[in-house]
Amino acid sequence: MTQDSAQKSSLSHLNSQGQAQMVDVSSKPATRRQAVAGAQVRMQRATFQAIETGNAPKGDVLATARLAGIMAAKQTANLIPLCHPLPLHQVEVHIQPDAQLPGYQIQASVTTKAETGVEMEALTAVSVAALTLYDMAKALEKSIQIESIRLLSKTGGKSGEYQSPS
Repeated sequence: MTQDSAQKSSLSHLNSQGQAQMVDVSSKPATRRQAVAGAQVRMQRATFQAIETGNAPKGDVLATARLAGIMAAKQTANLIPLCHPLPLHQVEVHIQPDAQLPGYQIQASVTTKAETGVEMEALTAVSVAALTLYDMAKALEKSIQIESIRLLSKTGGKSGEYQSPS
């Protein structure tokens, strides 16, 4: 085996020929796992104020974005090719106004009891919530920015706990 093929086979999502594969998690125990992800959506102050006062042309921007994030977490395995479909026990999406941006801080928490983690589900939830917020407010402003999509924390699994440094 060459060094290249040895390196390829040591990567969990590549087989010995270097082709993408879904990782076999059948030998791992099902444990409680949770992941929290965050994102922010920055906009002009007038757009922020219109959303906050309920004057967006498409209706309730924040409720729609929150629901879209929850729905997206449940569809992650259909969107990201090598993700395992997981039984999600809880998905929470919180969207908080941040007048300093101005805009919104989005946070999603996803919990399961499974053989693999839910980081991708949490990241998908905040991403789609942010995209939906953009879609619901684009009539007011096209320059809305989606920023800082990131994993904030995770618990459970072989790799243990992770807490974002910032």
